[in-house]
Amino acid sequence: MSADTRFLVAADATLVAIGDALDAADGATDLDWSVNDGILEIDGGHGGKIVVNRHAVNREIWVAARAGGFHFRALQGTWRDTRSGETLATKLAALLREQFGADVDLHALPPIAL
Repeated sequence: MSADTRFLVAADATLVAIGDALDAADGATDLDWSVNDGILEIDGGHGGKIVVNRHAVNREIWVAARAGGFHFRALQGTWRDTRSGETLATKLAALLREQFGADVDLHALPPIAL
């Protein structure tokens, strides 16, 4: 399997796991989400949107929220912010809480091996 294919498989598994976590979260009942071609949109109505997408060229997952844009690269089995080193699970949970007031447990995101 090529490195590009491994990235796509890992990124898509992460997006599905985020969707599963949103479905399981008590505080996320007002959130609508969908995944289409590597783009996960989380819609909080008047709270706006958070977009999580794979960026194949850089082999990163990008997150766009009211608080800004964040890039995550595979490092040591998890997605880590390219600036702060924070994990995708930790940062996205904080963004969901800040923007929508939703408590979503994202610590079950699948480990990645690229």
